[in-house]
Amino acid sequence: MKTKLFLLHKRLLVILQDDNRKGFFQIIKEAIIFWIAKKEFPYFYFGKFLYRKNVKNYTEYLSSKEVDKITLSKNLHHFQYSSLLRNKLAFAFYMEKNAMPVPPLISYNLGNTFFYESQMYTIIDNESLYDFFNTVFINTGKKSLFIKSITEMGGTGVYLITQQNLKKEIDSCGAYILANDCIHQEVVIQNDVVNKIYKHSVNTIRFDTYIDKNANIHILSAFMRFGGGGNVIDNGSSGGLYVSVDLEKGTLIGKSHQLMKYGGRQLEAHPDTDVVFHNFEIPYFKESCELIKKAVAYIPDRIIGWDIAISTNGPVIIEGNDNNSFITPDIAYGGYLKHPMFKEIIEEA
Repeated sequence: MKTKLFLLHKRLLVILQDDNRKGFFQIIKEAIIFWIAKKEFPYFYFGKFLYRKNVKNYTEYLSSKEVDKITLSKNLHHFQYSSLLRNKLAFAFYMEKNAMPVPPLISYNLGNTFFYESQMYTIIDNESLYDFFNTVFINTGKKSLFIKSITEMGGTGVYLITQQNLKKEIDSCGAYILANDCIHQEVVIQNDVVNKIYKHSVNTIRFDTYIDKNANIHILSAFMRFGGGGNVIDNGSSGGLYVSVDLEKGTLIGKSHQLMKYGGRQLEAHPDTDVVFHNFEIPYFKESCELIKKAVAYIPDRIIGWDIAISTNGPVIIEGNDNNSFITPDIAYGGYLKHPMFKEIIEEA
């Protein structure tokens, strides 16, 4: 209860301290209209910053009911495809089997049972866990690995471990790894151009794709996420920044966005590097779009959120998501309901 009150207080402060907010009476009026139009409490009116002066089309943003209708739709999502997307181990095996560019799977664990090079190991404490990963580092010549929970989302259960600081990192995350099911992947070497904005996280582009009723594949929108403050995770749900992408030009658009619970900042440049976002050209963007459409052919769930990293050699698929919350793409697009495909999407759901 105290945590909920704290978050509510923090979000109210964001609104009250926002210099870009509309007048009080206009906010109240629009919130009531949103409430009536969407038939639900206008939580998203505030959570998606629709109270800001630049937002005129506030009723064209998705409500939680509209989001649920899409994400829970059995017409848009099928178990045989969504199960591949939700299980990171299955996704890694399947994509590697089909020679798709994904971070190579080095090893994995199901609780305290670990699998590496077709061998099975039982590991029960941090000391033996250190020995296991140290052996992996020595054998592979890798200096770092990403550990990811097989089922969690939004950056939860993601850890970067390094050969250099392995003991300290195992002391920090070892208990979690041993108590959960995780994959251990090679770290993507990020393109130097992207590193100019922020080099400490793998900064991914989120593409939303849709297969229409005539079986045509569409890329609905894209935005790019960036970590900050030394954080190795770029997810918006972990406090990262995200910036809209122009699909035609392959460039970033305008200021960054951030979820309200992390302050809801809008910045013209990355706070760590001062690199300006607007018109920043994303390397290998055309190739990323081509890769996304190819990926949809392999996992033809009708609406998917794909995360793509830009490596030194081109785009790499990090993961796909069938259960997108649509909060960040809705904000980044500027109201998904104005998208020409969304009327069909809602009808098909």
